[in-house]
Amino acid sequence: MMDLSNRPKEKLELNKLQKRLRRLTGQAIADFNMIEEGDKVMVCLSGGKDSYTMLEILRNLQASAPINFTLIAVNLDQKQPGFPEHILPAYLESIGVDFHILERDTYSIVKEIVPEGKTTCGLCSRLRRGSLYGFAEEIGATKIALGHHRDDILETLFLNMFFGGKLKSMPPKLLSDDGKHIVIRPLAYCKEEDIEAFATIKEYPIIPCNLCGSQENLQRQVVKDMLQKWEKEFPGRTETMFSAIQNVVPSHLADTELFDFKGLKQSKEAFDRLNIISL
Repeated sequence: MMDLSNRPKEKLELNKLQKRLRRLTGQAIADFNMIEEGDKVMVCLSGGKDSYTMLEILRNLQASAPINFTLIAVNLDQKQPGFPEHILPAYLESIGVDFHILERDTYSIVKEIVPEGKTTCGLCSRLRRGSLYGFAEEIGATKIALGHHRDDILETLFLNMFFGGKLKSMPPKLLSDDGKHIVIRPLAYCKEEDIEAFATIKEYPIIPCNLCGSQENLQRQVVKDMLQKWEKEFPGRTETMFSAIQNVVPSHLADTELFDFKGLKQSKEAFDRLNIISL
């Protein structure tokens, strides 16, 4: 267990971060009704800072929540060469969390299909999602919790605009295409900066993802760098942008499926007033 008794500054900072992350996570859960009475929440752990933090905050909220729900941690072992299989089981046993290690050799599939030097993230994420959805059904999980945070959501928004021609992102709550699974992102309101600081102080045993190798020019990294530069030059910009996706005005965009532009007519009263004024 981590001992901060002789590190008062870090202890104070940890308390501040935990309170903020807990408040924002609780707010997101309430706003989107993410967790309900009797839910069995499958918490997907990658071994990264985000999923460790998500599990910690959800456990913290569970202890004082007015509803009863259970948490079960699940890690997908994708059989990457050199993957330290012992780290997550040892950590989860040390904190007394029920868990499953799901073994699926998606690494070999990705390496076989994706040409050398090409981005592997797209195929990897699809295979990972399919494996997790299937396992959630197997264990009777009613919700699948992923560790995406506010910055992930904004990055995805710009990725879809720049490279996909769509105005969409990662929703805090999502119904899967087959209608069987509800995916939740409890950290949707949390900043990556806070999560990173929290994870550093907590000294989580981080497991890096080496499947992508050293693909430094990934589109997501380019967008991440852009957003970080904007935030540095104009503090508060990312918060404003996140507010924007919560305040959508369909009549001021250009999607004819979302708003009836063709049926938009001037009211007779307004037209009559206009004629009177013009006379």
